[in-house]
Amino acid sequence: MNRLAGVTSPYLLQHADNPVDWWPWVPEAFEEARRRDVPVLLSVGYSACHWCHVMAHESFEDQRTAEYLNAHYVSVKVDREERPDVDAVYMEAVQAATGHGGWPMTVFLTPEAEPFYFGTYFPPEPRQGMPSFRQVLQGVSQAWEERRDEVTEVAGKIVRDLAGREISYGDAQTPGEQELAQALLGLTREYDPQRGGFGGAPKFPPSMVLEFLLRHHARTGAEGALQMAADTCERMARGGIYDQLGGGFARYSVDRDWIVPHFEKMLYDNALLCRVYAHLWRATGSELARRVALETADFMVRELRTNEGGFASALDADSDDGTGRHVEGAYYVWTPEQLREVLGEQDAEVAVRYFGVTEEGTFEHGQSVLQLPVEDGLFDAERIASIRERLLAARAGRPAPGRDDKVVAAWNGLAIAALAETGAYFDRPDLVEAAVAAADLLVRLHLDEQARLTRTSKDGHAGANAGVLEDYADVAEGFLALASVTGEGVWLEFAGFLLDHVLARFTDPESGSLFDTAADAEQLIRRPQDPTDNATPSGWSAAAGALLSYAAHTGSVPHRTAAEKALGVVKALGPRVPRFIGWGLAAAEALLDGPREVAIVGPSLDDAGTRALHRTALLGTAPGAVVAVGVPGSEEFPLLGDRPLVGGEPSAYVCRNFTCDAPTTEVERLRAVLSN
Repeated sequence: MNRLAGVTSPYLLQHADNPVDWWPWVPEAFEEARRRDVPVLLSVGYSACHWCHVMAHESFEDQRTAEYLNAHYVSVKVDREERPDVDAVYMEAVQAATGHGGWPMTVFLTPEAEPFYFGTYFPPEPRQGMPSFRQVLQGVSQAWEERRDEVTEVAGKIVRDLAGREISYGDAQTPGEQELAQALLGLTREYDPQRGGFGGAPKFPPSMVLEFLLRHHARTGAEGALQMAADTCERMARGGIYDQLGGGFARYSVDRDWIVPHFEKMLYDNALLCRVYAHLWRATGSELARRVALETADFMVRELRTNEGGFASALDADSDDGTGRHVEGAYYVWTPEQLREVLGEQDAEVAVRYFGVTEEGTFEHGQSVLQLPVEDGLFDAERIASIRERLLAARAGRPAPGRDDKVVAAWNGLAIAALAETGAYFDRPDLVEAAVAAADLLVRLHLDEQARLTRTSKDGHAGANAGVLEDYADVAEGFLALASVTGEGVWLEFAGFLLDHVLARFTDPESGSLFDTAADAEQLIRRPQDPTDNATPSGWSAAAGALLSYAAHTGSVPHRTAAEKALGVVKALGPRVPRFIGWGLAAAEALLDGPREVAIVGPSLDDAGTRALHRTALLGTAPGAVVAVGVPGSEEFPLLGDRPLVGGEPSAYVCRNFTCDAPTTEVERLRAVLSN
């Protein structure tokens, strides 16, 4: 019996009609494996994963394969986005055993959940040196039956090895100038000056590293850091990884030149990149950065917003190509002939040159991914706008990619921060309102009476899985950004509730190290703990940044101390692997800068002078600066205490490291204070 019909995960629901007798990750599945004395097949993936869909179609929808699975295994299906703890623990085992990992992740476990054989995608027939999935199933089953002692010995050794990997950087010193300079040097060595970005193919948007580079430039004036950030952002925005018609970024580029993306669009990528481009505009005034930030924000609101006000997780890479086949990228790619059908001969000729469409194609089967290979100024802007509009309308008539509608707390926290800041910078109150609506949903649906977070919800129903460290940290980050933008202190209060949980339930009280799961969470074979960034900021680094901001707002010594201890990992890893700890490096920049505490007081939030000072404060580039705005005597924010108007005028107070500048009523003076 397939037991996935009642779950909230769209990924699991995609497998609810498989002939495989799937279980979700529940204790009863392992009890069943013990009762039957069979191993467990653990299959981990996510809704927008192309190769997960391929393996599902080839193997999990196949009746003969399903019958073998059902007879010899208990099969457990996990959505890695709902259970990042399960994914992290077994991915660590896969990578340790094979040297690589990915999704779909296929792991064979004992009934005690101990892993003993690993893989990712397995084809239905032997291919390119890979055994078929059926061969793997038969081989593992035979080993379980005939060499049980060997299997359990391997499983036990793997679990012992994993248990010995606990990280204890929490008691290290905080990073200083030397470590951040070494990190910048390391990034410079790995930078691709011809194409932007770091390393070779596949190329992922280095969002967290870009935030570090922008903050480092703001604090030190290092032009090389700004140049790497600006050039990378321009190359990505001109490449096929960016949707040139509808806005928003695909997950990554399969090539070094950002041309051909893996077409899935994730909420977290777009939230992080929206914020990066908004911050790049703040630093440089770049019109391209402004356009991309706004288009990405509009994409999130238009295509990912749910009926409840939150943001869906992803759009699939695959969609119907018009023949009933699901094909990767079908929604986004064009041939010259398709352009002529929509635009006519003359405009199609312009579009071919403008978007880099070729007869042979830049993707597959003569199709091209739209990009911007030449400067915009060579084309008539009104004509290009008309071409874009018509192509977008034509594309809307194609079968759309599927949407993963689950709301993930952490990723919504990232989206809240991005939309709040982008809306404030570009005078788009609708974006701020969208951020507030998502924050309201998280409070209403994901938070319980003790301010404990549920990781996911769908269609207005909370999921069953507890929030992990990144949920608490990223939601706190979103609430802190919202507090600074809106002047509503309740968001600071909610951030404090979440960060108190980080201190009490996710932090080692002796060393200050952080764990990805709470002390009272489900006990897996290992308590996951990873300070390095992956597709999103690590929970560890995100918590350090949010703790630091909250301490700057409130003066809380425990939160400041916890942030400093957590950043010890950056001192250790920043100079060695800067590409994988960018968010920690960005938080370290804020620590070295103070961070600065900015209080704006005025007769009302609607007063023109108050608004001008508030906007100037938000546009300040000082790394990690926190902003509070309100009326004198307000108790919304601790920073507003004992801050009177100066001469009856709206006033700004800037402090850092227990020292305050003289208050000012002048926008230019405030701008200067926040830029040096």
